[in-house]
Formats: sequence, C-alpha cells, structure tokens
Amino acid sequence: MAETVATGADGPADGVTEARRARWTAAGTGGLLCLAGLAAALLRLTGTAPLLVPVAYAAGAALCALAAVLGHRGRTRRALWLLVAGAMVMALGDQFD
Repeated sequence: MAETVATGADGPADGVTEARRARWTAAGTGGLLCLAGLAAALLRLTGTAPLLVPVAYAAGAALCALAAVLGHRGRTRRALWLLVAGAMVMALGDQFD
C-alpha cells in the first residue's frame, strides 16, 4: 500500500526534505571516501609499503561503499557508523606505513 506524504503549498513536508538530504549526504560521502580509499590503496600498492597498508585502505573503502549503499536506502544511522569505521580502518592502515 502506498504511503501518502503530507505536502504543503511549497512542496513536501520538512521532515521528508531533511530525510532526503540525509540520504544524499550519506551516499555522497560514502562514495567519495570509497574512491579516496581505492585511490590510496592503488598508490600504496605500487610503492614500497607493506602489503597490509593497501589491504587496509581497500577494506576501509569497502566499508565506505557499503555505507553509501545503506545511506542511499535510507539507513543513515548505520551508514554513519560504517563511514566512521571505514575511515578508522584506513587511518589504521596508514599507521603501518
């Protein structure tokens, strides 16, 4: 059954707009961090860094990609925690360098 959304004269209700903005923000941030992690993994893979460093960057990028998918589907709280975890994994990998 389709849900109806209360709309005013100016468009959708404020809560709907805020939720949409949160979804787009989570998806965009996740995608951006995913691309940055993959780029860092490729750069570290071609250098003299130990193998653990690019693997950590790639794992962090995978977590951020999953966060982007969850954010797009509206699971913004879980997406935020995955973004934090992905950034922490990438930072941890940088410590091994």
